[in-house]
Amino acid sequence: MPRILRLAAAQMGPNQRAEPRVVTLGRMIALLEAAAARGAQLVVFPELAFTTFFPRWLLSGAELDGYFEASMPNAEVQPLFDRARALGVGFYVGYAERAEDGRRFNSAITVGPDGTILGKYRKVHLPGSVEPREGARFQQLEKRYFEYGDLGFPAFRGATEWHRPVMGMLICNDRRWPEAWRVYGLQDVELMVMGYNSAAYDPNGGVTEDAGLRTFHSTLAAQANAYMNATWAVSVAKAGDEDGSGLIGGSCIIGPDGVVVAQAASLDDEVVVAEADLDACRQGKEKMFHFASHRRPEHYRRITEQVGAQAPA
Repeated sequence: MPRILRLAAAQMGPNQRAEPRVVTLGRMIALLEAAAARGAQLVVFPELAFTTFFPRWLLSGAELDGYFEASMPNAEVQPLFDRARALGVGFYVGYAERAEDGRRFNSAITVGPDGTILGKYRKVHLPGSVEPREGARFQQLEKRYFEYGDLGFPAFRGATEWHRPVMGMLICNDRRWPEAWRVYGLQDVELMVMGYNSAAYDPNGGVTEDAGLRTFHSTLAAQANAYMNATWAVSVAKAGDEDGSGLIGGSCIIGPDGVVVAQAASLDDEVVVAEADLDACRQGKEKMFHFASHRRPEHYRRITEQVGAQAPA
């Protein structure tokens, strides 16, 4: 029996800082309904989907606290969970998490069609800095507001209705790091889901990167790593002019051969849908990237023992 899963990338246009949560949630529910109307069984939303990308500002106190979710779901976002369950559709969504012990993480969950949380992930590769850059119009302060994810890269099984795919989650900058993908690849991942809020300029300063180049890099990273780990991948943006700061789009669905099978064409709220044959992953996993036959981990020690680059003498 074919293992076919209909996937949707629910790209979101900008969430302005002054936009009420109920408005944002209404947009997300509309995207969910549009995806369901096209037969989608799993809908992927972006990183920090419920809020603006607040790490671009220096914040503190109650204003900062307002961007974090003390539980998931909670009363404010419950309508999304309720509508998804009524439609029989699952979803991935990113959010700012305040844990019970007070720690803060850039997190994501995958929810099954019955409303059950199937997996949780906390972003590992935090970009930016702790201290603001003097004179910069926009900051990148994820290292200030979030702790490094402490859950690792745990694969999990998707819902029975989805043919129980082996799934993995990443968030934004994680998708640029092949180590993260390979850890999932070694768990036989078949479907990677991830959201991002990537600047349409160099967020760390400089003028060598523009929206076109950064969109190219975003797609390239997902394509290359999907191919090298023989997995389907859904990579989804929050895009457009958000509070005067540009975010790239380029949300896409990629096959296990690295080919983009569907991609967003705008910087607005947009749904793209594709049918994923999960068994198509076997071609790569059993041939070119048959890890048991070809990997040589005895030569990879630098990857785990060394952080910064060290040039030879």
